[in-house]
Amino acid sequence: MTPAQRDEGLSDGERHAWGMRVRREVLSDAHVDAAITRTTPLTADFQDLITRYAWGDIWSRPGLDRRSRSIAVLTALIALGHHEELAMHLRAAVRNGLTVDEISEVILQSAIYCGVPAANTAYRIATEVFVEEATDGGSAS
Repeated sequence: MTPAQRDEGLSDGERHAWGMRVRREVLSDAHVDAAITRTTPLTADFQDLITRYAWGDIWSRPGLDRRSRSIAVLTALIALGHHEELAMHLRAAVRNGLTVDEISEVILQSAIYCGVPAANTAYRIATEVFVEEATDGGSAS
């Protein structure tokens, strides 16, 4: 059962633990461990917030599967030009079951609704990410 399906009495600690599990499944242990290592007193509250809310509440909701959530996230990141996050979520999309061909279709679709320059940049980033993944044997995730 996910936090979204549970009683509203779920503690912040329980939501954080659930969110950390989902975050690790989607982004990889290596990525999450690196983010935790980079946490400072300045960023600690933000790390807690995204773990509890983004991962513990939103990514855990039963209404969409992870593939669908990845498609929505990729499109939003392309539209808003969040390139660093885009690279991370391209890797996550593959972990969530999207193929490189499906990701290419998402980027192509975004060209119409988000703009050709945004899609052009997204293709450049995707190419870099997937070349790196192929070179590293997937260890960069």
